[in-house]
Amino acid sequence: MEILSAVSPCSYVPRCLLVKGNANQAPSKLKHVEQVKIPHFKNLFPPLAAAVVALSPICNTPAVAQSVDIQRGATLFGQACIGCHDGGGNIIQPGATLFTEDLERNGVVTEDDIYRITYYGKGRMPGFGESCTPRGQCTFGPRLKEDEIKLLAEFVKLQADQGWPNVASNGD
Repeated sequence: MEILSAVSPCSYVPRCLLVKGNANQAPSKLKHVEQVKIPHFKNLFPPLAAAVVALSPICNTPAVAQSVDIQRGATLFGQACIGCHDGGGNIIQPGATLFTEDLERNGVVTEDDIYRITYYGKGRMPGFGESCTPRGQCTFGPRLKEDEIKLLAEFVKLQADQGWPNVASNGD
């Protein structure tokens, strides 16, 4: 009676040696040894792993995108706002800080309110929007795009809600 017996475990080895012969014969007297190719997934692993990582909730969470937006907002704040609002304060008008209590007292409650003031200006604060008018109310410096002002408003609101913990003075 001829049987096929595996010499190595096929689940981890790309090819298995199958021995053809009588099960009662000694290994030295086996008639024929043939190699059988077993399909393996070695070449599929890198693209499958990349797909799993790309689609993973860990890599695709809103928190990751939000932290990038917060970083961009912080950078914009450092470029356009920190001169007057270092650490959430206000060196021009002390009662108009970016702390929650002052914002609320001055009627600034939402991100949209912060956006409007940043875009068009208010009182001594110039507007930074691309279409800000009248000219005397707007900054003479670089103008910000709408999406940049939205990021700034989101950043300012978040910092105000947290008491400005993430923005420290640069010591200048």
